[in-house]
Formats: sequence, C-alpha cells, structure tokens
Amino acid sequence: MKVNRKAYVINGPNLNLLGTREPEIYGTDTLEIIAERCRDQGRKVGLEVVFLQSNYEGEIVEWIQQAIKEADAIVINAAAYTHTSVAIHDALKTFPGYKIELHISNPHLRESFRHVSHVSSAVDAVVAGLGVRGYDLVIDLLPEMLSHD
Repeated sequence: MKVNRKAYVINGPNLNLLGTREPEIYGTDTLEIIAERCRDQGRKVGLEVVFLQSNYEGEIVEWIQQAIKEADAIVINAAAYTHTSVAIHDALKTFPGYKIELHISNPHLRESFRHVSHVSSAVDAVVAGLGVRGYDLVIDLLPEMLSHD
C-alpha cells in the first residue's frame, strides 16, 4: 500500500526497559518488538511510522515540535511525564494534527498520582489498559481517523 501519511509514535521514560520492567503490568514484549510491529502495521495501512523513545522531557518536546512540520498524527505514551509535564502538554497543544495518548496499563487502576494526566486535555483520544496491543490497534485505526480531517 502506498504510504501517504506519517505518524510519530513518541515514548517516554523507562519504556526502553519494556520486556523486563514489571512484566506483570507491561508484558514481555520489548520496545524494539513493539516498534517493528508498528512500522509493519503502518506499511499495511499506508502510514509511515516514526517510532521514538527518550528518557528526557526536552527531547520529547523537540520531537513534538518537529512533528508539526513532518507528521499528520502523534501517538504519545509519555509514561511518567504524563503526570508531571506541562511542557509536553503545551507542545502537544501546538501540534495541529491528530493526537492520541496511549498507556499500556490503565493508570486509573494504579497509584493515585497516576490518575492525573497533563496530556489528556491536549489530545483527541486516549487509549489505556489494552497492553502493548494498544499500539497495534492505534496504528490500524489512525488512517481512518486522519481521513476525517
């Protein structure tokens, strides 16, 4: 299928440890496995997927700003920054394309500090609690969501 759209999939701190970090919560797939599945699924649905991960808030903000010029959509798993980063919130507000907040676990079933998201009010949709399959499902759905703009 011809690629005609681009999505940035941005991952925050400690997600580079997937596969070994709390597998009872996050599963055993590594971030590299998830990235490859996202890119493969993107090719199938005509979406170029740029898959990124950083433990640094400023780098995530810079990627969001870069996406303004290059991408049609952002999928962001800001991880712990979800609950702390006004900077990421503000950067997402500047992105004119479609934005999805993604969480592997359901933050509302976890510690109370995880119940507040600074990201949610800056995005179009939130996906949580579907495990790492949430990434696959979002990539599969994005072309349809982008066709509405």
